Amino acid sequence: MASKKASNKRQRGGQKSSSNVFSMFEQSQIQEFKEAFGCIDQDRDGVIKKQDLKETYAQLGKLNVKEEELDEMLNEGKGPINFTVFLTLFGEKLNGTDPEDTILAAFKPFDPNGTGFVNKDEFRRLLMNQADKFTAEEVDQAFALAPIDPTGNIDYKSLCYIITHGDEKEES
Repeated sequence: MASKKASNKRQRGGQKSSSNVFSMFEQSQIQEFKEAFGCIDQDRDGVIKKQDLKETYAQLGKLNVKEEELDEMLNEGKGPINFTVFLTLFGEKLNGTDPEDTILAAFKPFDPNGTGFVNKDEFRRLLMNQADKFTAEEVDQAFALAPIDPTGNIDYKSLCYIITHGDEKEES
């Protein structure tokens, strides 16, 4: 399982991830994001760092930005913030997609043993009878994307990856 997770992390910075994020926006929007990125990347090295943020804030007249606030911003990227990561962060914010770890945490109560799987039939019943009750059609749409094994269990870790990074099958 650890190797799959490491593989997923490598893919985030790879071509698959970037092609998904670039397809989320119109070309004109991407150009606007490039301009904004260029304004923030003060030293023009292709990566937004704390000093870049400090200088950007200073240009906007805000001189006393707390270090913790800057660290929080940078930590949203979970690594160096290059243009692809910058675009991904905006895509998540604009499209309302929760970060992968938030979605995984939402599945944890349904997987008390931490297997990475939830029973499809039990999960269907819960979705249709709890909180914001789903219709049968909505559940079917959600399950159409879900990787379901032959025993009827949803691989929710893979599903979370599909939700946050796109379905690799859609790109072929």
